[in-house]
Amino acid sequence: MSRIESFLSSSSARDAGATVLRIALGAVFLAHAGAKAFVFTFAGTARFFEAHGFPGWTAGPVFLAELLGGLALVAGFRTRLVALGLVPVMLGALKPHVGNGWMFTSAGGGWEYVAFLLLALVAQALVGSGALALDGARERRPASTGRTASVAG
Repeated sequence: MSRIESFLSSSSARDAGATVLRIALGAVFLAHAGAKAFVFTFAGTARFFEAHGFPGWTAGPVFLAELLGGLALVAGFRTRLVALGLVPVMLGALKPHVGNGWMFTSAGGGWEYVAFLLLALVAQALVGSGALALDGARERRPASTGRTASVAG
């Protein structure tokens, strides 16, 4: 087995892969939240949602989910739960794109990118947070047993 094959089959490589996926997903969700706030504006995002059958007020919760979810993913905080929590957001994002064909370069944007993000979130939930994550720091902290020592007298 070559050094490359040996590394790729190691737990270090698996942790690195989970970390890269987590940070990339977090960055994408932060970018999407930023686009809603600064490019399309909240009013424009609400109009887009309404045009596709969603109540306009849902733009706010979606923005918050993308912002807080993106931050949590970058930090590696409750990664598995956050990834699963963003799945419904991406399922909703399929609706405006599914009728436009597969390729995201299609007019109105196809559904390939949305589907990829959806499956990447599922993969992240399955593989966990990887290295350099707050989740790992929490897991390494010694658990308190809740017992106190008694002194025999």
